[in-house]
Amino acid sequence: MQGLIQRVKFAKVEVGGEVVGEIQQGILLLLGVEKSDDESSADKLLHKVSNYRIFTDDAGKMNLSLKDIEGELLVVSQFTLAADTKKGMRPSFSSAGTPQQALSLYEYFVAKAKETGLTVATGEFGADMQVSLCNDGPVTFNLSV
Repeated sequence: MQGLIQRVKFAKVEVGGEVVGEIQQGILLLLGVEKSDDESSADKLLHKVSNYRIFTDDAGKMNLSLKDIEGELLVVSQFTLAADTKKGMRPSFSSAGTPQQALSLYEYFVAKAKETGLTVATGEFGADMQVSLCNDGPVTFNLSV
């Protein structure tokens, strides 16, 4: 499972000109599902996303997590994160999970994230989405589990 996280001041997702998900300070998570992923992978990634220390403390050090700052989480499905780009000039998606597997794990991840008490917003799985954000830093990390 791949998770590209960006520390944001705000972020939103639109589908067809309508805002379907929006957050203030927190993390924008682009979520990619691979064939080998399961609920255990989702649990591990959620733990990492919610506890990864990417927010600054009073000393200006990255010592605080999303939970610590009571930040918000915007989860957007991102099929292209599962691409193999090592060779050639066209990505291969042979390791990507099926749409059914990806939807199931995406929904599982979002439900589990909400159970933690985080404020969670989402995009729309499988839709053509426009994502707007203010990357704070910029701070971006690729998390794999």
